[in-house]
Amino acid sequence: MPSNRWSLSVPEAHRDRKLRARNVSHARHNVPVWSNGFSMPDGARILGQHGDEVRMQVSMPTDEHGFFGRECPSCSQLFRVDADDYEALPDDIQLWCVYCGHHGEHSDFITRQQLDRATRAVEDWAMQSIGRRLDQSLRRLSTPPPRSGFGIQISYRSTPFYPQPLPGIDEETLIRIRSCGSCALRYAIFGEHRYCPVCGPLPADVIATDAINAETARLDALGHLPPHTAATLREQGVFTRIWVDTLKNLVGIVETLAGTVFRTTVPDAPQQLKGNVFQRLDDTADLFVEAGHIDLRTLVDAATWQRLRQAWATRHVFTHNDGVVDEKYLAAVPASTTPRGQRLVITEQLSRQAIADTQQLCSAIARLTGRPTAATSVP
Repeated sequence: MPSNRWSLSVPEAHRDRKLRARNVSHARHNVPVWSNGFSMPDGARILGQHGDEVRMQVSMPTDEHGFFGRECPSCSQLFRVDADDYEALPDDIQLWCVYCGHHGEHSDFITRQQLDRATRAVEDWAMQSIGRRLDQSLRRLSTPPPRSGFGIQISYRSTPFYPQPLPGIDEETLIRIRSCGSCALRYAIFGEHRYCPVCGPLPADVIATDAINAETARLDALGHLPPHTAATLREQGVFTRIWVDTLKNLVGIVETLAGTVFRTTVPDAPQQLKGNVFQRLDDTADLFVEAGHIDLRTLVDAATWQRLRQAWATRHVFTHNDGVVDEKYLAAVPASTTPRGQRLVITEQLSRQAIADTQQLCSAIARLTGRPTAATSVP
């Protein structure tokens, strides 16, 4: 079990700082303490010195939920991790950035505010260390008063050092707590993510579920707009574009999930895949059947499958024909009441129904891997 503070190695010759430990603790009262003869702020203490290297520990306070920040050294984005879960990890753990997938030493993920806090402790030690050396040098220059009354007397008196409190940590507050379905690590994010901080790449069905939930949240947000703003955006066609984009995004979610599952479960997948096959519902179902999987059309009811075909056809006609009905659309939706050459009118209800149906489809695709769709958040 590692210690519950950050440990810093401070070579005297170079003043280079490198984090040795990974852990955090709650901040205490800001009362200076004596540590190895140095007056250090509360939360910092000197561990010892070996040759020209001085080692110290600096506490890093957690938030009210017991989480603390991590910052990717590649994309500079923040995420948060439960301190207790983090402390239980091996000392040599390497972390993943939840956003870009950068994989590296845990010490590389220190946040700017954490680094400022650690730097303050190092600066306090450095000031006292330099002061001590000056004291030693200047005391040797001190001379007694000249007996003749003529001459120069050199005297020196040092002043005590009073360290300032370490800066606190005030980083972005978590919105909800997520729990990895594989390692159970609790963490919090602030944007679309693809990786667990410890396990790395998330399962494809977890990514699909998150993406579908994001589509629902986007539609929900429209309902919270001020009336005048909503009316203005509706008049400009923004609402319609969002509903259309929802359909396009749902097709992309299914395409990504189905492609990942197929490539994972079918050994000769590269030889079987041609073009954008996973953008076409029936072709996707046929491809899985040919590879020995259950027919997706039997894993969802007939009415749901037909609504999905309509949503996919609507997405296609808006993408390639500005929403104007053509023969391909009528072939996919034979019961359409919109004739050829007329533009479709899309609604929020259609988008929300497509979200619900796509969730069923993604659950069916995930079942082809033999494991259920995983939840990614806890109350």
